[in-house]
Amino acid sequence: MDHDLGLKCTICGEEYTVDQTEYVCPKHGDDGILDVIYDYELASRTISPQTLAQDPTRSIWRYLPLLPVDPGAVRALIGHARYPSNPLAAVGWTPLYAAPRLAEKLGLQHLWVKDDGRQPTASFKDRASAIAVVKTRELGYEVVTTASSGNAAAALSGLCAAIDQPNVIFVPKTAPQAKVAQLLVFGATVFLVDGTYDEAFDLCLVAAPAFGWYNRNTGYNPYMSEGKKTAAYEICEQLSVAGSTEGGRAAAPFQAPDWVFIPVGDGCIIGGIHKGFKDMLALGWIDHIPAIAGVQAAGSSPLVDAWERGLEGWDMTLVEAHSVADSIVAGLPRDRIKALRAARETGGAYISVTDSEILAAIPELAQGCGVFAEPAAAAAYAGLVKAVGTGLVGSSDRVVVMSTGSGLKDVAGAMKSVGQPHTIAPDLAEVRRVMNALR
Repeated sequence: MDHDLGLKCTICGEEYTVDQTEYVCPKHGDDGILDVIYDYELASRTISPQTLAQDPTRSIWRYLPLLPVDPGAVRALIGHARYPSNPLAAVGWTPLYAAPRLAEKLGLQHLWVKDDGRQPTASFKDRASAIAVVKTRELGYEVVTTASSGNAAAALSGLCAAIDQPNVIFVPKTAPQAKVAQLLVFGATVFLVDGTYDEAFDLCLVAAPAFGWYNRNTGYNPYMSEGKKTAAYEICEQLSVAGSTEGGRAAAPFQAPDWVFIPVGDGCIIGGIHKGFKDMLALGWIDHIPAIAGVQAAGSSPLVDAWERGLEGWDMTLVEAHSVADSIVAGLPRDRIKALRAARETGGAYISVTDSEILAAIPELAQGCGVFAEPAAAAAYAGLVKAVGTGLVGSSDRVVVMSTGSGLKDVAGAMKSVGQPHTIAPDLAEVRRVMNALR
């Protein structure tokens, strides 16, 4: 690799080389989540705001010196990143949309929506799965596996299909049909588990070593957060362009927002994005880390409870979880240590929103800025609405909302949010009747 890597336990702080342990801290078993550590001075010799300004690559691979993969393995799989040869080469660099109408409605001056529904498989989870696919080949595994409520599985199976990589997927049988359809179409071996997501996760943990598969599970495989952190890099790069046209701050090469709102289930996205901001601050690319708000569905909010009670991740226990926002349903978030630290270390917060608030956010987000979000993704915007209402976010704060998955992932959920269309006879008089009623 072009950079030195290490691994650090999030519980005891013990450090390891990458060849000493593959997934977790040996002292703590499956709960011993590791964090990837870098030699930032070494990395800065090959990547900087100046080199990025000259780099036409528009994917996560523009940040290759800050990713825990062998550059040779990446190039072998994607070819030249400037000219994507397959979906694996096109992960990342999703649009950051200004949302002035939503901002005005909320009384904010600056609001952006980061639309990760525009990824190759239509969710944020492509960022982690891209790293997983490369690591699978780099480490010589024949099969890669994951447990998922839907999106991570679709991301893994889709990117595996792009390079003919066998994969095995465990999902709860309650996963939306649109997500299961993606898995089957992409050719994955799919196990619908007659149980919860947490049970599917636990089954995957024991199946992977039993069959010799590489385990992509977030909150277990430390490298998955590294793919997810790239969203933070993109936000700051893209905000710097936006800021240059609206008189924004320019004290550092890139601009960080004041707040980022993120939907949270297992906690890996929020932990990963926090890691990305920490990287940038350590490299001197930004002058502050934004406050990070994690948003959970009220029926699946163990991190909100832990936040409010001052619990650490290792104090948490499994709870029953349910919500219309299936992608963020988790009874015991697997990356809970990093997830709690993301909010606590940044002066952020955890917020719960009801299913009705989540469903209301879907058309509001779509009609306010043109982003069609699945229920889990819309939860982030619902959280912002609540935060503005309580005064947590100020009118002059620069806010980014993460929309983590396309509404096409869960059409049934979207229909719940808007009702049914007008059914009429093929008659102009019928059109007039409906239009008059709408007036």
